[in-house]
Amino acid sequence: MLFGINGYVPCVLRDAFLFIMERYSKINEKRKREIVLLRGKGCIYKKCAFCDYHLDRCDDETLNFLLNRKVLDNVTGEYGDLEVINSGSVFELDNRTLELIKSICLDKKIPVIHFESHYFYKDRIPELRKQFSGFDIKMKLGLETFDYELREKFLKKGIPDSDPEKISVDFDEANFLFGIKGQTADSMENDIKLGLLFFDRICINLMCPNSTRISPDKNAVNEFMERLYPKYKNNKRIDILINNTDFGVGD
Repeated sequence: MLFGINGYVPCVLRDAFLFIMERYSKINEKRKREIVLLRGKGCIYKKCAFCDYHLDRCDDETLNFLLNRKVLDNVTGEYGDLEVINSGSVFELDNRTLELIKSICLDKKIPVIHFESHYFYKDRIPELRKQFSGFDIKMKLGLETFDYELREKFLKKGIPDSDPEKISVDFDEANFLFGIKGQTADSMENDIKLGLLFFDRICINLMCPNSTRISPDKNAVNEFMERLYPKYKNNKRIDILINNTDFGVGD
């Protein structure tokens, strides 16, 4: 997902190299769905210490819409379930793209749509659900961990609340980041258990090398793979990404 790129690349150059960026795929295990990686104006927050995903962005809404339309043309509706991701939050996609998503899902008879959002947009989620009334909207939060100290002081995630129930009120699903310094099998399993308690589904991402200062911690990765992966790999409510392109999108 564009990890490892240093500096901003102009939109026209990015479009010229689209062949290296996979933006449409199908997830054929557990909850089957189609997935699209769209492009917006980019994450407004951009403070997460572990993330350079925000580099997949463009300020030109027309270019973004043209790219997104090409990606969305691949959607078939065969699973009745579409996951939409972008570098940041759904609220950073242009409105023409949002209306196109709605139109395609109506035409292809796709009742379930997944969107992602940063926590600071939580007050706008009711507005989005209203815009997509008639659809079953699943909002996913990039939570990373319930460990407040690790999440806010080390990862700089920008989620001011610590109460799991309060955090989950506006969200149906959550992403977790495992394999970083300070995590143990017990702490990661605690995140899994709380995640399953407060969300419908969770997605576990193992930390992969990128251009940020945060690196995978070998001990934490081994702890997860040896003690937790065998235990949870077949859980139908959990997606596990060993590599950040395991959903078939990104680069």
